[in-house]
Amino acid sequence: MTNGPWWKNAVVYQIYPRSFADSNGDGVGDLEGIRQRLDHLAWLGVDAIWISPFFKSPMADFGYDVSDYCDVDPLFGTLDDFDALVSEAHAHGIKVIVDWVPNHSSDQHAWFVESRSSRDNPKRDWYIWRDPAPDGGPPNNWIGAFLEGSAWTFDETTGQYYLHLFLPEQPDLNWRNPDVIEAMHDTLRFWLDRGVDGFRMDVVMGIVKRADLADVEGGLVQMADESRYDPPAVHERLRAIRTLLDSYPGDRVSVGEVFVLSTARVAEYYGNNDELHLSFNFPPLFAPWDADKWRHRIERTETELGRVSAWPTWVLSNHDNARHRTRYGSSEGRARAAAVMLLTLRGTTFLYEGEELGLDDAIVPAERVVDPGGRDGCRAPIPWTADAPHGWNGAEPWLPFPPAAGDRSVETLLADEASILHLYRHLIAAKHASAALQTGDLTLLAAPDGVLAYERVLDEDARTVLVNFTGEPQSIDAQGIVDVSSIGTGEGEPFSGLLAPDEAVILS
Repeated sequence: MTNGPWWKNAVVYQIYPRSFADSNGDGVGDLEGIRQRLDHLAWLGVDAIWISPFFKSPMADFGYDVSDYCDVDPLFGTLDDFDALVSEAHAHGIKVIVDWVPNHSSDQHAWFVESRSSRDNPKRDWYIWRDPAPDGGPPNNWIGAFLEGSAWTFDETTGQYYLHLFLPEQPDLNWRNPDVIEAMHDTLRFWLDRGVDGFRMDVVMGIVKRADLADVEGGLVQMADESRYDPPAVHERLRAIRTLLDSYPGDRVSVGEVFVLSTARVAEYYGNNDELHLSFNFPPLFAPWDADKWRHRIERTETELGRVSAWPTWVLSNHDNARHRTRYGSSEGRARAAAVMLLTLRGTTFLYEGEELGLDDAIVPAERVVDPGGRDGCRAPIPWTADAPHGWNGAEPWLPFPPAAGDRSVETLLADEASILHLYRHLIAAKHASAALQTGDLTLLAAPDGVLAYERVLDEDARTVLVNFTGEPQSIDAQGIVDVSSIGTGEGEPFSGLLAPDEAVILS
């Protein structure tokens, strides 16, 4: 059942390849590991996979420092492995979205090696170079992410500083240079020609910096502050990217990581249906487990994106943030209720690998910490089997497993039809079976304190969703047959009017 392009109805599953499945026993997940586990994803019912970076990289930021945009890092396999993965995913009816990193390359990319070799190199202006300040220090007060030092690094060879909003190993590309624009467009064409169905675009709101490179208040530690960027120029670049994507058949999709903490500002990056197809909207991701806060976030999303007819996205966990089960107090009940909410809101659903297993963040001892941004806990390996080493046969995995890995493994949960894994499959099937849950309107309903209620309607199809955010039973005046209950009770029967603690239901 579809209404519009495939991505409007999709459930997209994010794969962090290092941690998904290891096919060769080196302790690091790879593309062949993903291919071998496609049956799990097809059984679950997802429509697309988004694969975090697998390009050639020195791995200073685990693949978000790209040294070749058009090749696979040997750690993850080969281009042949990628082609086989795409072919088999498509045979399973699963689309493939690639993570594209346009803001910066690796300092080991051939472009930057040339750029830093001399001031008159033809690729000098492919990156952002400036003379030192009068005192010999950085050109401005901008702060880089992760290390919270200067966003500028001095290069002895040429006596200038280069800009990097992230690590020094991640110099920012100069998107004011037409040659850079064309080269980056070529990287998109390379993967589109290999059959990918779209791109998640990393920190895309920041690809063009303000022309004056002026100081900003406080040096700007927060990446979500747009004061360093040039939004009109970014929008112009996005329109060109959209034109490129739309020139390919099959509704190729762009999903922007627009890390600004205003839904109204996020809406601007959709343009007039001529920029991003979809954009992540981060305020809900950072909302606590509270009915009033979530009601507000849904209201804001419906209002602000509705002004420009933009299609929402919903996500609770990803590779950059603590898993939502951990954030919500490591409660199984809350994790289940959150799944019901996530898969019934109006918009495209994004799941993060292991979310369907109800995983918590791993506890990573100091001697095993590897990420400069402190994100190791949410990147722990997926446990496939009940017994250690949980399907990771060979070298010890690059990070420790999450808590209760055996009990929350795919094997264990698959055998238990009351498990959260089966709940996710049930919810995805319910979304696919209902026009209202796919593209229907959303109306918030009156509800008791601590309960979130909304209705989804399209033509004759209607669903009511009730989510109890509290640990107490809640009475609510609502009628219908229980299609799905997060705790599995009363399904197929008339709703009793009583929500159990931490219970969420879909009524038809």
